[in-house]
Amino acid sequence: MGGASEREYLEKIRKIKEKMIKTEKDINNEFAKIEKIKFDTLKKTEDMRRSAEQDLEKVEKDMVKSQDLAAESRQRLDSEIASLKSDIGRRYTDLKARISKAIAPK
Repeated sequence: MGGASEREYLEKIRKIKEKMIKTEKDINNEFAKIEKIKFDTLKKTEDMRRSAEQDLEKVEKDMVKSQDLAAESRQRLDSEIASLKSDIGRRYTDLKARISKAIAPK
């Protein structure tokens, strides 16, 4: 005598189930936070790329309008712009890859 009744065992089982459901909700909330961070980070990366490209376009337009630049200066500047455009693309790709790797399971 003195053993646990069916009702007591059912109560223990119910508490285990409630704990499991609460933990699952907490984990789902953490996943939602991770997804939001991923989205925000990707958006910032895209904004960085777009902003840099737009700024370069403005510089290029100003260069075309400028009559004070020598041909050699234009060539050097064009070379610098091309280099920076390549660098922007590389950095954008690297950041996107890092974001994806940081969230993907290993």
